[in-house]
Amino acid sequence: MPTMNFLQAEAPACPRLPAGFHRLIAAQFSSALADNALLIVTMALLHQRGLPAWWAPMLKFCSTLSYVLLAPLVGPLADAGPKARLMGWMNALKGLAVLGLLAGVNPLACFALVGLGAAAYAPAKYGLVTELVSPAQLVAANAWIEVSVVGAVLLGTVLGGGLVGETFRLLVLPLALPWLPTGSVPDAPPAWALKLALGLVLGVYGISALLNRGLPDSGARYPRTVLHPRPLLRQFAQANRRLWRDPQGGLSLAVTTLFWGVGATLQFAVLRWAVDVLGLPLSQAAALQAAVAVGVVAGASLAGRLFEMTRALRLLPLGIVLGALIATAAACRSLASALPLLMTVGVVGGLLVVPMNALLQHRGQSLLSAGRSIAVQGFNENLCILGMLATYTALLAADVAIVPLMGLLGAAVVALMSALWWRAQRTPGSA
Repeated sequence: MPTMNFLQAEAPACPRLPAGFHRLIAAQFSSALADNALLIVTMALLHQRGLPAWWAPMLKFCSTLSYVLLAPLVGPLADAGPKARLMGWMNALKGLAVLGLLAGVNPLACFALVGLGAAAYAPAKYGLVTELVSPAQLVAANAWIEVSVVGAVLLGTVLGGGLVGETFRLLVLPLALPWLPTGSVPDAPPAWALKLALGLVLGVYGISALLNRGLPDSGARYPRTVLHPRPLLRQFAQANRRLWRDPQGGLSLAVTTLFWGVGATLQFAVLRWAVDVLGLPLSQAAALQAAVAVGVVAGASLAGRLFEMTRALRLLPLGIVLGALIATAAACRSLASALPLLMTVGVVGGLLVVPMNALLQHRGQSLLSAGRSIAVQGFNENLCILGMLATYTALLAADVAIVPLMGLLGAAVVALMSALWWRAQRTPGSA
């Protein structure tokens, strides 16, 4: 595939995205919508079974583990054939995990299966985007992707909260038989309502599978790789080192790695903060995450219009602002003061991550290949998510209060982004 120097990639005023791109966005949106709704419904399932609070972040931990363990395999797998076909198979795997939850299989095992599907879905999805659009269109394409991903988080979280809320149960109560069990925890949704909610989530995965069937084949083909553990691990380690050592690639990878680690932790921290500090039930606390998600959508949309890929590393100070806002939001004691702060957190995050993702994808494709570069990116980002979620879970198990925990998270972001900004000023070829 022809490559292009990053300094030559300038975004046109109105990038014309190729045919099939918006169908790809719709397919990944519906898949991510189901992923996020499934998380909230399964958290309610844990509550209904009387399991401790630290099980909730373990769901994310188990699903994320596949990204790290399978990273050497999923890149070559995504490059081995048409990426849309692989996306369809991985949606089927996620659907199988939902069926497992309906059958009473351990939720952590089911989320490990969800993670397996998502781990292979991601390099296929992002790799197809990189193959379909030109380098000059990557910022605009990434704006669409981030808007759809965060919109799916927003609507999926709200959907999941609605499915486990009392209003949903009242609407479907005439369909329930009176002898069905109501669960072991008084304020938890009854078992029949959770099964119906899981069935609806399964239907959303089906919609995504239908959309995948009409996705175009970019025509890009790569040399075949022997899928043997030893050469795969060696090649992956070489690709990882190559991307980290690249001036632009290494800095942008560091930023996106930190961003997604913080974002995954903040997803659970905001829920816990809303319950502990504001006294909201889980269904309303899930809706509170909408403030962050709406902000990210707004920030991502602005980034797609305002910033070119060549200016990505000049936005590093926004990461320092992001950390300060997280720490400030933790100190709020009312919904009225927290909402605008959480929305601003989202706006700043969206402005930061979209140009960084575009730069990282361009450098990754230039240095490696579409599938392999996304696999390296996914490995590092999800390794960070695992580490941060493990730390968060341990602190919760140790009964650390959520307010100082969020303050510590914000302070860590400020320190790390300051170090990355300092490095960017002193690294040749990074500005």
